[in-house]
Amino acid sequence: MAQSSIEWTDSTWNPVTGCTKISPGCDHCYAERMARRLQAMGQAKYRDGFAVRTHEACLAEPLEWTKPHVIFVNSMSDLFHKHVPLEFIQRVFATMREADWHIFQVLTKRSGRMAQLGPSIDWPENVWAGVSVENQDYAFRLDHLRRVPAAVRFVSFEPLIGPIACGRGQSPVDLTGIDWVIVGGESGPGARPMAEEWVLALKAAADARRIPFFFKQWGGVNKKAAGRELLGRTWDGMPAEAAGHAAPARA
Repeated sequence: MAQSSIEWTDSTWNPVTGCTKISPGCDHCYAERMARRLQAMGQAKYRDGFAVRTHEACLAEPLEWTKPHVIFVNSMSDLFHKHVPLEFIQRVFATMREADWHIFQVLTKRSGRMAQLGPSIDWPENVWAGVSVENQDYAFRLDHLRRVPAAVRFVSFEPLIGPIACGRGQSPVDLTGIDWVIVGGESGPGARPMAEEWVLALKAAADARRIPFFFKQWGGVNKKAAGRELLGRTWDGMPAEAAGHAAPARA
């Protein structure tokens, strides 16, 4: 387990590493930069850089962590990448089912494959299903997410690089069946700007359905300088299911 600096989780677990770009939100992938750095440092897990690799030796790791954690699964990959076999995905889920004192957050851009494989996966209540949506063109991932038989469904609008049904005269984004909303701007080299009106429209849509809202960051080349405040405060909403776990609460 690695303690995470990601604001909406505690820890990360990477039984899969590596990925390939699938949409504009991937253009400046932080995980790819980090994988290249770890490869240069000689870390065996990243000897193939950012190529998709499964790591059987990592499968049982969460069973060794006795204290309850909120765990982001595959921060360095995508569990539903086409190069990750269904059999390995099922083994990841078997570990998460057994480690029922943790909450696992599975976030993907391969929403279609996640929905397609739904009948082949026994989805435990402690495993949350999430999709990334970076602009209006990828809002269809929400429709896929609604088909996943997870107890908690969440959407990460990050990096938010365009409006999502929030222009003047447009209807708000449909958050039916969604239990948690995260919004964040892109950070690091080449970061694209995020407009406040895009964020506020998503917050209003979440508020209208009483969905917990988490504002991760404004982003930018120096995300720490830009900060996390929206409307003069931070927003760290989490689903009630996180109660009793080491849910993050960062300023």
